[in-house]
Amino acid sequence: MPRNIIKTDQPVVLEGYQAVLKPSKFGFSLATTLCSDLIKKLHDDRIETLKWAESKLKNPKRSVCKPEPWEEVSDDRYKVKFSYNDETKPPIVDTEGTPITDESTPLYAGSTVKVAFYQKPYILKDGVTYGTSLKLVGVQVVSLSSAAGTDAGNLSSEDVAQLFGNTKGYKAAEPNVVPATDTDEVDF
Repeated sequence: MPRNIIKTDQPVVLEGYQAVLKPSKFGFSLATTLCSDLIKKLHDDRIETLKWAESKLKNPKRSVCKPEPWEEVSDDRYKVKFSYNDETKPPIVDTEGTPITDESTPLYAGSTVKVAFYQKPYILKDGVTYGTSLKLVGVQVVSLSSAAGTDAGNLSSEDVAQLFGNTKGYKAAEPNVVPATDTDEVDF
């Protein structure tokens, strides 16, 4: 079954808790929202991917399909979350394709990135429960948050850089973090 790699053409904003470069006690994670155009591609891909999984089930009539790995959070926006470990950690590059290896880089909620990923089928050990999950294959950091002040396959840092190309923005060799400016005054 060939992998259908999907990538965001425009940068997306990281939302919620992030453990992209340095793992938390639960491992690595990246969460963002995607537009309905990408979800449409994922939905179409999921249909084909589930057909493959169904062909491998012990008893298809008694099987249980898990929900899709995205959740609608508002009109045209769907939340997705990627989890990975040291073995499946995808290459993470800056806008010029330079690998980002410094775990202290403030890649938190509010930062913008481009992501490349694919949908993978799974069947649980019970042989009855199946579904799909999203696996990250590469991340390109476009900007860091100013407030901060997958089977990864065999893609190398160079392959991920080529996948995304160059974009104006964050460079690992020349960090340009802009201090937060809070213009909203809160009166208690």
